Amino acid sequence: MEQKKSAFSRRTFVELLGVSAASFGLVSLAGCSGGGEGGSTGGGSGEGGAADSITYSLTADPRAIDPAFFDDGESAVVSCNIYEGLYCFAEKDATVEPCLATDLPEISDDGLVYTIKLREGVKFHDGAEFNAEAVKKSIERQLEPNRTSDMPYASFVFGEEAVGNGVASVEAVDATTVQITLRAASTPFLKNLAMALASPIVSPTAADAATPGQPIQEPSGTGPYKFVDWTKGASVTLVANDEYWGDAPAIKNLVFKIIAEGNTRLTALMNGECDIISSVDSASADQVTSNGFELFSEDGMTVNYMAFNTETGLCADQEVRKAIAQAINVEEMVTSIYGEYATVANSVMPTWMAPYTADVKQTSYDPEAAKKTLADKGVTSLTCITYTTARPYNQKGGSDLARMIQGYLAEVGVDVSITEYDWTTYKTKVQTDPYDICFYGWTGDNGDPDNFMNLLADTNWSMNVAHWQDEEYIDLIAQGLATPDGDERDAIYLKCEEMVAEKQPWLLISHSKNLLGVSPKVKNFYYHPTGVVFFKRVSKEA
Repeated sequence: MEQKKSAFSRRTFVELLGVSAASFGLVSLAGCSGGGEGGSTGGGSGEGGAADSITYSLTADPRAIDPAFFDDGESAVVSCNIYEGLYCFAEKDATVEPCLATDLPEISDDGLVYTIKLREGVKFHDGAEFNAEAVKKSIERQLEPNRTSDMPYASFVFGEEAVGNGVASVEAVDATTVQITLRAASTPFLKNLAMALASPIVSPTAADAATPGQPIQEPSGTGPYKFVDWTKGASVTLVANDEYWGDAPAIKNLVFKIIAEGNTRLTALMNGECDIISSVDSASADQVTSNGFELFSEDGMTVNYMAFNTETGLCADQEVRKAIAQAINVEEMVTSIYGEYATVANSVMPTWMAPYTADVKQTSYDPEAAKKTLADKGVTSLTCITYTTARPYNQKGGSDLARMIQGYLAEVGVDVSITEYDWTTYKTKVQTDPYDICFYGWTGDNGDPDNFMNLLADTNWSMNVAHWQDEEYIDLIAQGLATPDGDERDAIYLKCEEMVAEKQPWLLISHSKNLLGVSPKVKNFYYHPTGVVFFKRVSKEA
């Protein structure tokens, strides 16, 4: 399997991200995640020398296996093979295709009402019928007042009444027709419905069986794989859904092995314990290929950043944030830590994604100016929390970043205390513990600029770790949602970029390449730009 570097231009990517009406006519019972032929399942080596299991490494435990209750890549990689949405993305880009829906939605002239026809004869893994009532229930549990603070994507995907956006109501017109009414027109809404987070449809029986306000414990979707077991800290096991409505999965057993440490993941690949390892450290890339394995390396739809706590503490002062940014040589830091496997971030959005422009002026490195401002402000110490676990947007984890920034700030008279956590713990600590600065990142979910820029307008602090709320910015985000794709919409998000650079809620660091190690026995593997892997067509030679 030869992995080729993508050569994206802005125009190419915009074309790929568009909802392709032509593609809908070509989609049949092949199901989600694009073209390609499925293989037979079978056990052992089987006929034709096919293996019956694939093992994929995760860097941390999933937060949940319930689309309403997670915002992390580990959960999404597992769950996207269990659950499906009304729409899905194509195999290698963010073109929207029908999945549990049969066609493009019919959208009213004012952009508020989406009428969606559903597939017939589809069942959830637990035997429940897939129909309009199931869709209604799946969405409504994430709408106000049903949603809880533990549903991190609910407001991001389905909006908020107080803001005047998102879903106002869901109606089951008949068994195979759903009507979704929005409070305001939303250009990215159809793309949101194809995402692996929040939007996939869960079994109504499984949802009813869950403890109120808690994730589903017996996951049940309509997807190509069924949930078998989750041993916390060790593995998640799935098995092919023999009654899947589309083409049968090519592999029988799918195992997600949790391996936090990078060298341990590499060893697991080398000795055959894993067929695919995620988040390969850039320093180990040559080791992967020199040992006969394949390195998947493509530009990611990611951003890696340091967030300031703009709500409380020293960094609530914009001048302090600017001065801290002046103290840090971002270009030197990115080159030192990531080498050729990341680029300096001049934009919240990746360089190949509209409306990216290199003209946004980020804070320049100026340690002397930083030293003076921080001294005048009386800033002598800062608290920092970070994560140790590799992430898709930062294969090194946050420790190296924290220590380099600690060094830069020491040179301007500021002592930085660092507290480190594994990723699973960090996801809680970043919501509960005090900090002046923290490290985070983002993998785009749908290829729309709103998916990146809206983070800093979100009122859920698990999404908006800078705790930044700016009325002018929030108004721009609302305008961007309501404006059709094109130059006018691009100009709105460019203003958003300029505000982020000026107000400095984040220090932008880098855009990464997605790096994974893959056994040459694995065929048809592709790491999707949205940070998930659709395994239905992936096979393995014995």
